[in-house]
Formats: sequence, structure tokens, C-alpha cells
Amino acid sequence: MKVRVGYGLGTQGLARDDRFGDLVDNLERLGFDSLWLSERITSAAPDPTVGLAYAAGRTTRLKFGTSVMVLPGRNPVVLAKELATLDRLSGGRMLPAFGLGIVHPAEQQAFGVARQDRSAWFEEALPLLRRFWEEDVVDHDGPRFSYQGLTVLPKPVQKPMDVWLGGRAPGELRRVGRLGDGWLPSFCTPPDVEAGRVLVEEAAARADRGVDPEHFGVLLPYSDGPLPDAIAAAIAARRPDVDPHDVIAAGIKDARRMLERFIDVGFSKFVLVPLVEPTAWDDELEAVAAEVLPLQT
Repeated sequence: MKVRVGYGLGTQGLARDDRFGDLVDNLERLGFDSLWLSERITSAAPDPTVGLAYAAGRTTRLKFGTSVMVLPGRNPVVLAKELATLDRLSGGRMLPAFGLGIVHPAEQQAFGVARQDRSAWFEEALPLLRRFWEEDVVDHDGPRFSYQGLTVLPKPVQKPMDVWLGGRAPGELRRVGRLGDGWLPSFCTPPDVEAGRVLVEEAAARADRGVDPEHFGVLLPYSDGPLPDAIAAAIAARRPDVDPHDVIAAGIKDARRMLERFIDVGFSKFVLVPLVEPTAWDDELEAVAAEVLPLQT
């Protein structure tokens, strides 16, 4: 099992945009596996496609993913070309991860898809992305999209380009099994993901497909100081069944301890996300690397 540790910014963005380059350079220099950017229209978080293209241009080894990119509301033809282009220009380092988007009036307004329509849009668009990446000519006539003899170029370097999905609800887990190549949930405990993996693999078997055992991971937030009240309240609303400290690491050493517990239940791909922007990225990433990168195998 190949353990890999990446780093993400979450949805909060950066207080100073000019520090993003330092973050990217340090991740490459220190040997982190990947950089992950989340999508939130109404926050200061950088647009993931643009931010990852910037990161690709500064690096030669670092992989990069979207944690997650909202699919409902997007044109799958245009998105397929954008992501395939980024994969080609980076030499095959793109890690696309998609979701439905949060249940929030402003975000749903921004993407123009009603809450009740998001799942159906996702279920039609994701298979189309794969077809545009893998097939020379695509014919499709569905409830939202219709194409006759459409060719999308360039094709990705990766064949296939694996797609990661998040989520914890039973319906989301079944979708991972039916449509995804990897599972990357957040705000989870080791028992959560161990049970969820069973549902993912059962759904994959029913769809006559499989999910690579190496493609099960976790996005793990961490906080060096006391957990901010606003974040604790948000987690309590999202996960009233758990103590927030069970799904958020209390500093870097606790992050390593939690990662080891996830590894013990067979998970191997991780993204650490700071809940509070550090004062100095150099010092922060040096400390994180020293603690968790020895886990990489």
C-alpha cells in the first residue's frame, strides 16, 4: 500500500494572494505528494482550475487535485477540455475530484442548478467527461445534454484519468462505487471510513466494476490552537453524532496519530488542511513535513 500525503487550502483562501507561490514551492521542495484546492464561489478561495494551472507552471513533480470541484451547472464539454489540457501541459499530474456542491442558497444560485436537480445533473455529466477523455467521437442524447459526433481534444496524458468523489451519505457512497475511481471524504473517523468502504465496494460490484484498493483516502483538517467557535459550530451542525475533536486533528502530532489510525484500516491517500492560515508557510510546512511525510511509503 502506497501512503501519500498531500496538502490543501480548504475553502478559506489566503489572507495574502502573494503567499500562494511560496506555499506551492514549499510543497514541491519538501516532497508532499499533491496540492488540493477547493471550490467556493462566495469565499476568497482561489478558483481551483486557475490556481492549479498556476501551481503546475511552478512545479515539475507535485500532483494537484480539486477538493472538490462542483460539477452540476458546468458544461461538460468545456470542462473536459480544460482538465485534459491541464493534465497534458503538466505531464499527467491532474487529480480531478467532483461533488454536488454545498447546500447553500448563494452557492446554488451561482451555479444555477436547483438543489433537487444536482444529483441528476451529476449522474449525466460525469460519464460524459469520461467519454470525452477516452473516445474519439461521442454521441449522446440525454435530458440535459445532446451531442452528435462530437470530438473533444486534446486527450489527457493519463489513460484513464481517475476521478475522485467525496461524501459520506449512503447515496453518495453508492455513487462512488458506480461512478468513481477513488473516495476522498472529510470530517470522518476511522470507523466511518471503514464502514463506508464496504458500501462503496458493494455498489461497485453491483455495477460490475471495481475501485482500486489504493484509491481510498481522507481529507483531514487540523488546528494548532483551540478550535475556533465558528468551526466547532459548523462541524456540530454537519456531524452532530461526533465530537469535533474526533474529526479534526489537534495540531500536527495529533494529525500523524490520526493518519496512522486511517492507515490501520486500509486507507492510504491523505490531504491535510489547516483550519487557520499559518503566519509563516515555510515554518508550518517544514514542521508538517517532518512529522507526517515519513509515513509515505
